[in-house]
Amino acid sequence: MSTVVVTGTQWGDEGKGKIVDYLAEQSDIVVRYQGGSNAGHTVSVGGKEFKLRLMPSGILYKGKKCIIGDGVVFDPEVLLSEIENLKKEGIEIADYLISNRAQVVMPYHRLMDGLEEDNRGHAKIGTTKRGIGPCYMDRDRRIGIRMCDLIDDEVFAAKLKTNLETKNRELEILYGQQPLSYEKILKEYRDYADKLRPFIIDTPSYLNKAVRDGKKVLFEGAQATMLDIDYGTYPYVTASHPIAGGVCVGAGIGPKNINTTVGVVKAYCTRVGEGPFPTEQLNEIGNKIRNVGHEFGTVTGRPRRTGWLDACVVKYAGYLGSLDYLAITRLDILDHFDEIKMCVAYKYNGKIIDEMPANLRILGKIEPVYETFAGWNTDTCAIRKYEDLPKEAQIYLKRLSEVTDVKIGFVSVGPNRDQTIVCAHNIF
Repeated sequence: MSTVVVTGTQWGDEGKGKIVDYLAEQSDIVVRYQGGSNAGHTVSVGGKEFKLRLMPSGILYKGKKCIIGDGVVFDPEVLLSEIENLKKEGIEIADYLISNRAQVVMPYHRLMDGLEEDNRGHAKIGTTKRGIGPCYMDRDRRIGIRMCDLIDDEVFAAKLKTNLETKNRELEILYGQQPLSYEKILKEYRDYADKLRPFIIDTPSYLNKAVRDGKKVLFEGAQATMLDIDYGTYPYVTASHPIAGGVCVGAGIGPKNINTTVGVVKAYCTRVGEGPFPTEQLNEIGNKIRNVGHEFGTVTGRPRRTGWLDACVVKYAGYLGSLDYLAITRLDILDHFDEIKMCVAYKYNGKIIDEMPANLRILGKIEPVYETFAGWNTDTCAIRKYEDLPKEAQIYLKRLSEVTDVKIGFVSVGPNRDQTIVCAHNIF
C-alpha cells in the first residue's frame, strides 16, 4: 500500500498542480477529492501551460488513471469543455473515471451563486460564482442530484422537476428573475449523461481495491487549509474540506490507508477574495510580488492579494494535516528581492498567541512578528540540488521548517517539471 495526499497550506494557488504533476509520474492513480470548477491548477509541460479545473493533474501523463471523487461537486459542462481543450493540445483523454456519488452542479446553482453574492453588497465573500457553494448546500439539504441520478433518466427527470419548482419560486420572488426552463435543462443534462455514462463508477469500491492491490494512489486537493469550511477564515472560505482529512470523506478511503501527506507552500503568501490576511502588503512590496510572480487567478483572472510568507499559517496546516513534508513552490520569485520577511509568530494585545484565531475580529488585529532575511539576488531557476541553492535561500527554508516542525520535501524553482529540487526521495 502506498498513498500520498497533496494539500495546500495557505489560501490556495500554492502551485499544487505542479507538485501533483511531478508525483503523478510515480503513481498509478490520481484522485481529486473535493472542490469544484472554482479551483484551477496550472501545469507547465515543455514550456506549454495547461489550466485544469476539474480533471486531476495526472491527466497529462499517459496511462495514469484519473478519478473525480465523491467529494467533488461536478459540473459536466466544464469537464467536457476541458476535455475538448486538452484534445486540441494533443493530450489523449481516456483514463478518467467519475464517482457515481459526486454531486452535480446545475444551472440554477451557478445563477443563484452570482445573485446571492451580488445581494451581499459589502458583506460579499468573494465567491467565483460557479455554483459550488449552492451545490454543496443542496447536498446538505438532501435535495442534491448525484451522478448516479443523472444517468438514470427517470430519477433525474423527477428530481429536476421537484428542484426546479422550488428554485424558480426563489428566483422569481427573491431576485425578480425569469424562471428557468425545465425542458431545456432536461435535454442539456441528458446529453451530458449520455457522454459521461461510460466513465461513472463506484469510486470507493474501486479505490479501496486499488489500495489493497498495492497500487500507488495520489490524492489531489483543491483550494487550501485556510479556505477549509471549518478550519479556514470562515465565512471567507470554500464549501468543502481541502485539508488532508477531507480525503477520507471525499474519496471514500479510511484514515489508516493514508501513508504520506505533502503540504504545498508558496514561498510568499497570496489569497483571492475577501477575508483577513495578516501578512498582506498593500504597498510597493506587494505590487512587486504580484507583478514578478504574475499573481492572477487561474480561473477568474483576478489580481491576487500578496504578502510575505506566514509560517504561522503553514504551522497550523501542518498539525491539521499531519504533514510529513513541505513542498516549497515559487522560490525563484524571491530571487529578485534584497530583503525578505517571514512571519514566525502572532502577537495580540501585546502577547504572543500560540493558536490560529477563529474570531476574525481578532485575526484582523493580530500583529505579525517578522524575522528578516537577506535576499540572495541570484537566479535559482537552473538549480537542481538543494546544496547548490544560495546560502541565504537555505537559511530561509531551514527557518520555515523549524517554525512549522515539518521537513522540506521539495523545492520548486520554476514552472516546469524539471525545475524541481527533490529532498525527500521515495515518497511512494
